[in-house]
Amino acid sequence: MQKFLPLTLAVSAIALTPACAQQEVNTSDRAAIENVVREYILENPEIIEEALIALQAKRNAAEMETAREAIANNADALFNTASDYSVGPADAPVTVVEFFDYRCGFCKRSAEWAVNLPEQYDGQVRVVFKELPILSAESEKAALAALAAGKQDKYMEMHMALMELDNGSGFGPDAIDGAAKEAGVDVVKMRADMNSMEVQRQLADMKSLARTLDINGTPNFIVGTSQVPGADTNAVQALIDAELAALD
Repeated sequence: MQKFLPLTLAVSAIALTPACAQQEVNTSDRAAIENVVREYILENPEIIEEALIALQAKRNAAEMETAREAIANNADALFNTASDYSVGPADAPVTVVEFFDYRCGFCKRSAEWAVNLPEQYDGQVRVVFKELPILSAESEKAALAALAAGKQDKYMEMHMALMELDNGSGFGPDAIDGAAKEAGVDVVKMRADMNSMEVQRQLADMKSLARTLDINGTPNFIVGTSQVPGADTNAVQALIDAELAALD
């Protein structure tokens, strides 16, 4: 704090000068004060870095608050959309929402962990899955295939089959159909449902919600009114623990 005192006094001199003396300060003292400020900054350049860090922290806090407000304003669409697929009890006290892309490597690595959260927390957690195909056209086809498989009550089977699919396959039609067969899905019906207005609208609504929340990367997890970008499983579990602790 001490190193800021000379600078603060110098900068404050103009602000605290009575209005009737402003003209005099502007003409006779301003250059001297500016020189003091300049010399102080040159002698203590680290204050520029500190100011930038403080500014970034302020911006981050503002962005987090904006994100919290957006989540709160869209809570019903996030947590209570009837057509969404989920694992865990419908009445679980904590809900985790995941936005993901089947071609996302980090999504693949955290897929089994996400699916197992309800068991890990003894049924106190529900996980809702939101398709967000942003990496390629094949990602969109995979998302539509998963939602179409859901029409056969095979969403989770298809979800995991696609997560286990090697990105090197290109996620072409044959690869997606192969994953569907592995998941026990009727491929012909799946292909027809992928083109249905219902499934197309379901995916469009998920993508629209992501845009509303300014989510443009995967995976992205939401717990309560907090958002965790990336596969930071420790951060997600810390939020779950905090939500459960708040219920005690």
